[in-house]
Amino acid sequence: MRNIVTKIALIILIGIIYSACDAVKRVPEEKKLLTKNEITVNGEKNKDDVVEELLYQKPNTSIAGYNFRLNLYNLAKPNPDSSYKAKFLNDPEKFKRQSKLLSAKQVIRKGHSFFYFGIHNFLKKIGEPPVIVDEARTKKSVARVKAYYFNNGFFNATGTYKIDTLSRKRAKIEYTFNRGSVSRIDSLNTKILTPALDSLYQKTKALSALKVGDQFKTENFDTERNRINTYFRNNGVYYFQQSNITFNIDTVGTGKKTNVEMLINNQSIREGDSTLTKPFKIYKISKVNIYTDNNAANSQTAFSDSTSYNNFNLFSHKKLRYRPKAITDAVFIAPGSPYSDLRTNLTVRYLSNLKIFNYPSVQYKVDEKDSLRESLIATIILSPRPKYSFGASLDFTHSNIQDFGIAATTSLSIRNIFNGAETLEIAARGSIGSSKDLANPNNTFFNISEYGIDTKLNFPRILLPFNTEKIIPKSMLPTTSLNLGFAKQKNIGLDKENFTGSMTYNWSPKRNRSARFDLFNIQYVNNINVDNYYNVYRSSYDALNKLAKQYDANPAYFDTNGNLTIPAGTASFTTDVLGNKIGPPETSPDYRTVRSIEERRQRLTENNLILASSYSYSKTTKTNLADNDFYVFRTKLESAGTLLSLFATASKTLASQDSQKTIFGIEYSQYFKTELEYIKHWDLGKEKVFAVRGFFGIAIPYGNSSSVPFSRSYFGGGSNDIRAWQPYSLGPGSSNSINDFNEANLKLTMSAELRFKILNSLKGGLFIDSGNIWNVFDDATYEGGTFEGIQSLQDIAVGSGFGLRYDLSFFVVRIDMGFKTYNPADKSGKKWFRDYNFANSVLNIGINYPF
Repeated sequence: MRNIVTKIALIILIGIIYSACDAVKRVPEEKKLLTKNEITVNGEKNKDDVVEELLYQKPNTSIAGYNFRLNLYNLAKPNPDSSYKAKFLNDPEKFKRQSKLLSAKQVIRKGHSFFYFGIHNFLKKIGEPPVIVDEARTKKSVARVKAYYFNNGFFNATGTYKIDTLSRKRAKIEYTFNRGSVSRIDSLNTKILTPALDSLYQKTKALSALKVGDQFKTENFDTERNRINTYFRNNGVYYFQQSNITFNIDTVGTGKKTNVEMLINNQSIREGDSTLTKPFKIYKISKVNIYTDNNAANSQTAFSDSTSYNNFNLFSHKKLRYRPKAITDAVFIAPGSPYSDLRTNLTVRYLSNLKIFNYPSVQYKVDEKDSLRESLIATIILSPRPKYSFGASLDFTHSNIQDFGIAATTSLSIRNIFNGAETLEIAARGSIGSSKDLANPNNTFFNISEYGIDTKLNFPRILLPFNTEKIIPKSMLPTTSLNLGFAKQKNIGLDKENFTGSMTYNWSPKRNRSARFDLFNIQYVNNINVDNYYNVYRSSYDALNKLAKQYDANPAYFDTNGNLTIPAGTASFTTDVLGNKIGPPETSPDYRTVRSIEERRQRLTENNLILASSYSYSKTTKTNLADNDFYVFRTKLESAGTLLSLFATASKTLASQDSQKTIFGIEYSQYFKTELEYIKHWDLGKEKVFAVRGFFGIAIPYGNSSSVPFSRSYFGGGSNDIRAWQPYSLGPGSSNSINDFNEANLKLTMSAELRFKILNSLKGGLFIDSGNIWNVFDDATYEGGTFEGIQSLQDIAVGSGFGLRYDLSFFVVRIDMGFKTYNPADKSGKKWFRDYNFANSVLNIGINYPF
């Protein structure tokens, strides 16, 4: 019976698919479905994507040649409401029978249900109607392409089209274009009616986007118009507009040559019903007035407090709450300087960056006291944000650590705390959870917890005892932040206490570039429950337990189930092996395994003190959120332990020159770390993007350290890394993930991804990730896990797969399926495609794109 039902369902499904696959199902008689555009330019197949995008009609979208969205549309009934009504009008008996089960009103209302009506509208919405050949739009496409060629110097371009019927209700359009000869600029003259503007132009004439001999391109004229307008308005010409620039272009009787004259008229002023012209003036700023507490409630009241500072005038309806310097340092509009759009925008940006005002307003008016009327009064209007603001959130969580958890956060922001536009942020967080895997003798439901507090004090300037204006001017929007934090865990891992502190400087050297310097970044990790190590790192325990049974360890080391007890049994067995009291000789692999396990245990259970300084720099060419053709470059240099080494050497905490140096009894870390990352995106058109990323990072221990702290090391795998492996499950090298959390101090990765639109906001992606982690210059001795030169690159893992992404505008929800394409840890001899199947695939869920 089950087989019969399955066969019937399969037949129905095939019928539905076949019905939908009739691409011309919704194409009216005597009409043609557009299946292809063929474009020929100068006798050759078109290679310019821009030309194809200019066409008004394009074939229905397809995935690997299959018109998925068109077939979805074809599944929908054209008029489901009318079809439902007709069914009962043509068969009154059926309506009568239905009305006996339901009321007549309910039967009619059923026609508006999702099954009868809504599903068809849904299919139409996510589907795509057939593209019908429209000759009128075809003619417009030819005209549009010809205009494109004209704007690029091909003044005599011609274009024709032919509609070729392929079969019943199907056709393609053949476009033929001949660009003709290209025209070049033969002469370039200027006529600027205002002498002051002519002098300004001559200073930057060499930067013109128009050059004699260049190909005529309309976009170059627009570029030059924008350049001149920007230059004039940044040099005092307040009333200048782009419309004041015109180009007279002469191509009559010049053959392939174009003669260009640029004309900049005088200023037009409307007085009553007449329009006058007069030369433009170059304006300077005479006064800068700053209103510091504007709001709707006091907009009509007089100012009660005012002061002058460095030629700036500050006004307040109440007592002035800010130190004048804190405000004037954010203002780039200075008395005596020429009017400038750039300085205006910088002022708005800097004042907004203070985070103590709402969006500021800058207004200008001519200074009536100037007899020449060549001065402007700048008025800056500031609306303060509330001094205090509170925030709170509550989340319910689930993870591999806890079966159920409740997390809460609360925050307090205090603005202008020292009257210098400083901001203090205090955030407290806490969570409680339940874990059935944890020993719970009291049968308490909430048996794990974590809490912490973070504080951040932000200064809108570089906080140093000397002036940094010449090195980092205020136009780079510098800030300084002091951060302190504390967090504590209970019944989670080794139950850590984590103390952090940092002093960080941030600035923007140029637009789309950012720099960060951490003068110090200190972290102290105190492991409270080190006896829980082997309960957390089960792979290490299983390996040690197996060896203990193999070498007949002392029966007292085992529990009633015949396994090593934790921590007494594991510690005793390890001591016996390394003390040569039992087990394998020092030259055997088993001995090295026990030694490696113990070295890793000591490393991960020891308390860490890290005092580092670092410098980070990033640059991007991305101009806006819609820009899909850009690159990003990031680099970071970090050094840890140098200052602590100098302090320890000079203090009494140094017990011996031969022993590890300590501060307050804690061994501190020393390492040097550098990272490089490069991301490039190519816009392929039609909502397709090809993206690549390369990353290299290395952390080298030295001095007081023989390894890098776990929190500063690298790992492989995860939703933003090599997606065919789970986080921490790849490497090091070909060592086959011998630990629960595999990490190393050298990392190299390369990724490539093709992103494309499936339908509406649903996107797709095909990706290849490659890379690995290795140990280098440290005390790790994993076989196959050490980088030994160029030959170690054969251990680069390769993962590939596909993903679905849903664009919610403000963020993207991403699901990726990764498959192990090349697994360097596979010992079977077949490393390529051995685990390339769904059983060994890895599902990753992430927010936004990985790069």
